Amino acid sequence: MKGLSTKNLSLAYDGAPIVRDLNLAIPTGQITALVGANGCGKSTLLRGLARLLKPIGGAVYLNSTSILQLSTKEVAQQLGILPQGPVAPEGLTVRDLVAQGRYPYQNWLQQWSVQDEKIVQQALSITDLLNLAERSLDTLSGGQRQRAWIAMALAQDTEILLLDEPTTFLDLAHQVEVLDLLYELNQIQERTIVMVLHDLNQACRYADYLVAVKDGRIFAAGAPQQVMTEEMVREVFGLECRIVPDPVVKTPLCVPIGRKGERKLQTKSSDLQFD
Repeated sequence: MKGLSTKNLSLAYDGAPIVRDLNLAIPTGQITALVGANGCGKSTLLRGLARLLKPIGGAVYLNSTSILQLSTKEVAQQLGILPQGPVAPEGLTVRDLVAQGRYPYQNWLQQWSVQDEKIVQQALSITDLLNLAERSLDTLSGGQRQRAWIAMALAQDTEILLLDEPTTFLDLAHQVEVLDLLYELNQIQERTIVMVLHDLNQACRYADYLVAVKDGRIFAAGAPQQVMTEEMVREVFGLECRIVPDPVVKTPLCVPIGRKGERKLQTKSSDLQFD
């Protein structure tokens, strides 16, 4: 089976089980979003998929081979990961950071090549960073820095990209900028993208496949129109809401009710009874 999948995967931190007997097949060439409440295991799952966390049970498969049977270099040539809040050495330029994406292809026989330079230039161009290539990362805005990290992942030239909350700490404009970039990468290059997202509406807008995680298990998985229901939001997030069509792209839109909304609904109900 091509792509990334798990079979009876169980993961733990310090002996405490987080992900339990999880079976998941990531759709190849599509964008998958992992959603769920804080502490549900979605970031742990992403780390397990990237072989950053060794399973206590079950396995992760990369192109039908157990990921544990592959060398670190083999994994890095097929799968790129952008962790949450990555940190680079002080003074590193954008070009230097992006060039690090070519390390899986370097060895004592094969040093930096014309092909490496070409791929780095392509990554800088795709992420619109050519004019910032010699700038220090420290001088960039949050959105520009995130694009630089994505460019480094692109320079790995992998078919699969894993991103842990790529929009965290970004303002709304930069969130959309980063998500638009990932969407374009998927559409133009058919890269398989898996990302953890907190914003349910962004997940529905940008993902082809939605995986809702609760207590380390998959509560629901499928197209956003199938998964994003009022019942799912209630069970997974403990939140009452209404699901309506997004007025722009017609994907499901989650409208939280909250206490103020409850009062409004109660007021409307009382008015109807009075009438």
